[in-house]
Amino acid sequence: MATTNDKSSTRLDKWLWAARFYKTRAIAKQMIDGGKVFYNGQRTKSGKAVVIGDFIKIRQGYDEKEVEVILLADRRKDATFAQTLYKETLNSIARREKNSLARKQGILLSPACETKPDKKQRRKIREFKERM
Repeated sequence: MATTNDKSSTRLDKWLWAARFYKTRAIAKQMIDGGKVFYNGQRTKSGKAVVIGDFIKIRQGYDEKEVEVILLADRRKDATFAQTLYKETLNSIARREKNSLARKQGILLSPACETKPDKKQRRKIREFKERM
């Protein structure tokens, strides 16, 4: 583990891996290169030096988290230690809860049939789609 006393920075892919956002460093590197991770509001490379106080925005599935770096680490430890490395912003938490609720309500309100459409219904669906 590297803290502020040992080092002043660590690689972004190592930090994301140590903070348990991604299971492997290779996956962390792919996500950074794929534009799923923003460092201080900008796309970056996996070798970028992370410094305490910086903000990192991470997209994971439907969720988008914005975290502030509190501690530095380049080794992976247990989950309780990983949670001490960062602090999620209040704005990010509120946005994630709002999006989660919207997804749940959308699923509950969507019309879902219990059976597949029969041949006649499929024809009507196809005709309707072709008209557009």
